[in-house]
Amino acid sequence: MRHRIITSRTEIVDIIKRCQVCHVAMVDPEGKPYLIPMNFGFKEEVIYLHSAQKGKKIDILKYHPEVCINFTTDHVLRYQNEQTACSWGMKYRSVLCFGKVEFISEEIEKSLALDVLMSQYTDREFTYNPPSIREVNCWKVKVEKFEARIYGY
Repeated sequence: MRHRIITSRTEIVDIIKRCQVCHVAMVDPEGKPYLIPMNFGFKEEVIYLHSAQKGKKIDILKYHPEVCINFTTDHVLRYQNEQTACSWGMKYRSVLCFGKVEFISEEIEKSLALDVLMSQYTDREFTYNPPSIREVNCWKVKVEKFEARIYGY
């Protein structure tokens, strides 16, 4: 069974919307890879993320803002022959997104970013208190390139 490359924006968005977590890959100043799982929001080909104001990932992203973000869902173990190890595999749907992190500093834009992020997980509407908005670090990644694949479906 071969993987199928996906180019349809509708299918790509469907895969992203079905995910609970994304994995954000970056490169530190020493050239070492750094990968973290994160909650996210996605709207109009922009990925929204949030974090603390300080920390290792923020230091890395200020130095080198380019990221690769992975979304993967619908994992199902499968095999062609139960007795043949090499015939085992995993069905999946996945999307890679490439872009650059932009930090959001304006409070109104932070609130809008958090709305998009929360809409990934619930249909509820929220309000945010000013101290929380000031303390959260919101960032966005305008997707420059998508790569998507489906295997086994």
